[in-house]
This record gives sequence, C-alpha cells and structure tokens, in this order.
Amino acid sequence: MKSGAQSSDTPFYVCLGLLGSIYVLLIVAMLAADASFTTPAQMWHVLASPEIRYAIKLSLISCSLTALLSLWIGVPLGYLISRGRFPGRTLLDALLDIPIVLPPLVIGLSLLILFQTSPGRAVQRLVPITYSIPSVILAQFAVACAFAVRTMRVTFDQINPRSEQVALTLGCTQAQAFWLVTLPEARRGVLTAGTLAWARALGEFGPILVFSGATRMKTEVLSTTVFLELSIGNLEAAVAVSLIMIIAAVAVLAVVRRFGSEITFRQAVQP
Repeated sequence: MKSGAQSSDTPFYVCLGLLGSIYVLLIVAMLAADASFTTPAQMWHVLASPEIRYAIKLSLISCSLTALLSLWIGVPLGYLISRGRFPGRTLLDALLDIPIVLPPLVIGLSLLILFQTSPGRAVQRLVPITYSIPSVILAQFAVACAFAVRTMRVTFDQINPRSEQVALTLGCTQAQAFWLVTLPEARRGVLTAGTLAWARALGEFGPILVFSGATRMKTEVLSTTVFLELSIGNLEAAVAVSLIMIIAAVAVLAVVRRFGSEITFRQAVQP
C-alpha cells in the first residue's frame, strides 16, 4: 500500500520540479549570459578605469558604514519590538516595513523633499548632504536599516526569554541581562542583519539616483555605474560591473550560510 502511494505521488513531484526548474533555469541562464558576455581581459580593463575604481571604493565604504549604522539601530529596535509590550507597538512594527514595500524612487524623492524643508536646509548649512557622499549613505541606510530591524526582531523572537529571566532573578539589571545573556545568543542574527544590510545597500539604486545623483568621481557607486555605462552604450563595462556585484552577492550568501542564521535570513527577506 505504501509503495503504491509513493509511486502515485511521483507525477506530482515531477510536475513541481518541472515548474520550479523554469525559474531556476532562468537564473542560471542570466548568470551564464553575463559570464559569457565578457572576458577576464575586459574585466581587468574595466577595473583599470579610475571612475570604476572610485565607484568600488565608495561602494565598499558607504555599504560598510550603512551596515554599521543599521546594526546600531536594528539591534535595540528589534529587541524593543520583540520583547516590549507597549501602546503603538503594532503601528511601529508596520511603520518600519514601509521602506521595504515602498518603490525605491519614492524613498529617494522623499529624502530629497525632506532636505528642502526648513529643518533639512538648516542641517545642510552645517553638513552638505544632497548630491554629496553623505546622501549616498543616507539613501542606503533608509532602506537597509529596515531589513536589519526585521532580521533582529526575528532573531530575538527565536531566542527563549527564559535565560534572560533567570539572569534577572540572579540580580542582573535588564541592561546587564541583555548585554551578557541575550546579545551573545543573538550573535548569528547580528551577523546576518549586518550582512543583509550591507548587501541591500550595495544593490540600492533608485534612492541614490534621485537623492545623490550619479556624478562621476563624486557620488558614483557600483549600481549607478551600471546605469551610467548603459546610458553611453558601453555594454561591456556595464556587464563587467554587474559581475562584480554578482560576486559580492554570492559572497554574502556564502557568509550567511556559513556563519549566520539562514532561517532568520529567509524570514527577514520575506515581504
């Protein structure tokens, strides 16, 4: 009876595999097309360009700063939403998801308008932001931080609060219990949140284009480099830069799978 049931389920699993393979093959085909479009010599030629080297440098610096800022906000905010019970908690949780679901161009436009208001202009008298390097970091942070907060909330939700409660009964304050017990248990989630924020910042395009522009040797990052190279018809350079971003994305996934929390990662990136 069991053998017959298994054989009757075979067509069902075959259909699932065939349908799923369509998307898998599409991904593989896209990656293969990118890899076959350029050569190592072309890659080195592209990397020799001062503009693209500047874009790589700015991308690495801005994404790293964005990841650190996102963790600085994401860890306490994720803990507050996970453990706290206060009026407006549901509203706050929904508000933090807005940067994830909003079209990227809307976020860039909103930032641009924000710094045209009186408070925004007052800030810019002290520190130039719009169409300068700080605007790149702020545009990346506006989106990436939401993913860090969600990741940390999922992380803290998965941690049993009993250890923290035991620490409180032994004389620890809430802050001591957090630093000595809860945060060490959340280290894999912290790594996942930082890595995800870094990767999200690297791929950010719309907010940067609107809020920072795409000025060569000033606010150009890898995502805007692809756009600039395409706009002048330099497809080879655009593909080469795209491959660099693909390699970075694969490295991020490898780090998460090896050192981070893959379950937390999957739950965090779900819309």
